[in-house]
Amino acid sequence: MTARFHVGIDLGTTHTVLAFAPVEGGAIQVFGIAQSVAAGEVATRPLLPSLRFHAQASALAAADLGLPWPSPERAVLGAFARELGQQTPGRLVASAKSWLSHPAVDRTAPILPWGAPEDVDKVSPLEASASYLRHLRQAWDHAHPAAPLAQQAIVLTVPASFDEGARQLTLQAAALAGLPQVHLLEEPQAAFYDWVHARRGQLAQALAGTRRLLVVDVGGGTTDLSLIDITLDAQGQPQLARTGVGEHLVLGGDNMDLALARWIEPRLSGSGQAGAPRLSAVQLAQLTQRCRSAKERLLAADGPLDTTVTLQGGGSRLIGGARSAPLTRADVDGLLIDGFFPQVAADARPRRARAALVEFGLPYASDAAITRHIAAFLQDQGGALPDAVLLNGGVFHAAALRERLLATLRSWQPAGATPMRLLDAPQLDAAVARGAVAFAMARAGQAPRIRSAAARAYYLLLDDGQGVCLLPHGAPEGEVQRLDSQRFGLRLGRPVRFRLATSSVDLKHRAGELMAPQAALLPLPPIATVLHPPAGAAAAPAPLPQVQVRLEAQITEVGTLQVHCVAVADARQRWQLEFQLRGDAATPSQPAGSAPRAHPRLDEALAAIARVYGDRKKDVDAKEVRQLRGTLERLLGERARWDAPLLRALFDALLQGARRRRRSLQHERSWFNLAGFTLRPGYGDALDDWRMQQMWELFGPGIAHSHDSQQWSEWWTLWRRIAGGLDSQAQEMVYEVIAYYLQPEGGTDIARPEGPPMQALDELLRMAAAFERIAPAHKTQFGGWLLQRLQRSPAAHLWWALGRLGARQPLYASAHHVLPAATAQAWLAHIDAEHPDWARQEAAAFAVAQIARATGDRARDLPQAMRLQLADQLDAARAAPSWAAGLREVQALDEQDTRRVFGDDMPAGLVLLR
Repeated sequence: MTARFHVGIDLGTTHTVLAFAPVEGGAIQVFGIAQSVAAGEVATRPLLPSLRFHAQASALAAADLGLPWPSPERAVLGAFARELGQQTPGRLVASAKSWLSHPAVDRTAPILPWGAPEDVDKVSPLEASASYLRHLRQAWDHAHPAAPLAQQAIVLTVPASFDEGARQLTLQAAALAGLPQVHLLEEPQAAFYDWVHARRGQLAQALAGTRRLLVVDVGGGTTDLSLIDITLDAQGQPQLARTGVGEHLVLGGDNMDLALARWIEPRLSGSGQAGAPRLSAVQLAQLTQRCRSAKERLLAADGPLDTTVTLQGGGSRLIGGARSAPLTRADVDGLLIDGFFPQVAADARPRRARAALVEFGLPYASDAAITRHIAAFLQDQGGALPDAVLLNGGVFHAAALRERLLATLRSWQPAGATPMRLLDAPQLDAAVARGAVAFAMARAGQAPRIRSAAARAYYLLLDDGQGVCLLPHGAPEGEVQRLDSQRFGLRLGRPVRFRLATSSVDLKHRAGELMAPQAALLPLPPIATVLHPPAGAAAAPAPLPQVQVRLEAQITEVGTLQVHCVAVADARQRWQLEFQLRGDAATPSQPAGSAPRAHPRLDEALAAIARVYGDRKKDVDAKEVRQLRGTLERLLGERARWDAPLLRALFDALLQGARRRRRSLQHERSWFNLAGFTLRPGYGDALDDWRMQQMWELFGPGIAHSHDSQQWSEWWTLWRRIAGGLDSQAQEMVYEVIAYYLQPEGGTDIARPEGPPMQALDELLRMAAAFERIAPAHKTQFGGWLLQRLQRSPAAHLWWALGRLGARQPLYASAHHVLPAATAQAWLAHIDAEHPDWARQEAAAFAVAQIARATGDRARDLPQAMRLQLADQLDAARAAPSWAAGLREVQALDEQDTRRVFGDDMPAGLVLLR
């Protein structure tokens, strides 16, 4: 069916909004969304709170949730969910959008509500986001049965700073909601589109004297910054171009509500008494929701001077009775205005804390001062100040916050300059959705368009140092650039690496033009991938031949450089690459001419590996095989100093000889040792996912020379070193295979498996403990076995395994893989009872320090009183000062402790991201 409406959807952290306009022309309207507002009551509201409440099965009757359409949802969504969440803690899903952009967790896993008890149903950030969009679709379809939402022209907005993963998950959420065809648009652009559309008849007058505009969009979960440059055409009409986008900041209204909650917490009646416990994660979530309501009341234009924030009681599991504390307008001013919008200088930069704040599992920006982030953004964009500013986001309903931000921006202007203008934005809650409709109308030629052109030129670097212009300076976003004059050979089925460079200076090249090497180019991080034949293509001989391709490139409207390799022989065969052009991953790090060079003796080292593991069996004796590691160190230096690129180059050579590792016992042993060392920790390089896929195929066949215990030791060490590259399914499969050997000798929990007995159990235990992605239930089981083993023999490797298993801060896994805090407390109580001198044993002390380490996330952290007591015991035993410090406050692991946790040196130059 032909679309009858342009539709814009703002899938917000706090609210979800839908706006629309008829395709044939007409005013933009905000859709009233039918939703439950109380038990048994349904009403339409312009905003759908982006909240889900997971009620107990018997708590609400079917009649209490009677929506005018059949719904598969077991949860309560919208306004009623907000009311229920303030009354009953631990059952409210909030900030799903922030979780959707959190790369350190599995965003498809059922982890929300974060920190909720085990008996509460959980949902993934992806499904939570999909549920809000599904509700919109059902409400729209009920109101427009002849024009289903899925058949309309839909624009869905995302933060300008969303990375490719978050954008793809947003599209996936829309598809799950029954909206498979949507177009993405940046939220700050959408807000400006709304402003422009409202003034489209007199835009030149509305923008008179404005040449640069700053859009500051502070939503519930993120702060987004964008620059719009305005030029005049020959007729004097404004030409609009978005020229700058800020980095991703998990900083917004949620942080403000949390700041109020943390300030009120010790002031709740009874909290100031000695020994009063801190609130649990679910209690703090409830208090945060109540602080949000109190904040909105106090900051309203006609708001009171003070109010009372009350935390409901919940029986013996929570608090014995209701507790309350006063909150005044002056308190809010001091905490929010000075805390989030301090008056700073134009050259201010965000402060870097030792460890970023983590609350409710989310990694909030380490500096909450939005004005410092704005100052840094403008400096990074060349330093030119804007003439006007457009504010968007619910937090700017508060006049005090608008006035403080504007005063700070104006203070950066030189004396005598025309004061920076604040553009009128009366519809803060609906502006993004309305602007998305205006954008759809602009695409159809019915409204002014904001041009988003490439501020840089992009080049593909060739092996000989030349560059091919992929995208010229100033190329319009969305416009395909075809490199018809060049042909390239593309390898399929094998790793390929594409190197990009960029220039902010217009070098006047057209797409496809070759250029000689020059220092004006700055390299971007390469993209490495494995491209496969198209589905349905005829089987090709192995190895797959090169395919001759030409290139097509464009910058998408959400900021990625999209490159297609198109087969010359058949244009239907296309392979897509996307390069991230924003954020840390897109920051040029060094001049193109100073890229790291390969080790000068790498070729000799590769030849040594090929001699032992090459296609043709050489006249190599066992001594030469055994001394291969020494040979490599003689050529390349001490192996602890081999950096990540060198390690992966060596591994790739070893991988080519993987089948030849079975030639002899010594061949296999040496291969295990070197492969594990050169691939550790299993991630960190762009091609490590592919490398780990190849390695996983070797697990099933196992060891050829299984009679030798040293062979087993090297085998387990290999998998321990690269455990971080195994996904949860692979780690669970390995756990099931080895579980019998993890239980203490004589244990009967797991039946003995078939096959030859596994050996080298010390290394087997260490490997299993490095599997951070196994289910918490399996960690609990394994930890119980380790505690039994420790009663018989408190060996260092057992303490290491227990500490790694119960660590509050994983090295590589998601936070939801962490052992429950209650289980960790039980382990520590057992240790204190059975090993009273644990603090004086180095291995035991370090294990306890990992199990009790502070993270700032109350769902994972042990009670503060317990952590402080353990820290005192560590101090008294003169343990490493960093161990006790990590229990008292949130700190990042130092290099020495990271090495101890990992069990090896980390590769030089590799940074672990959490």
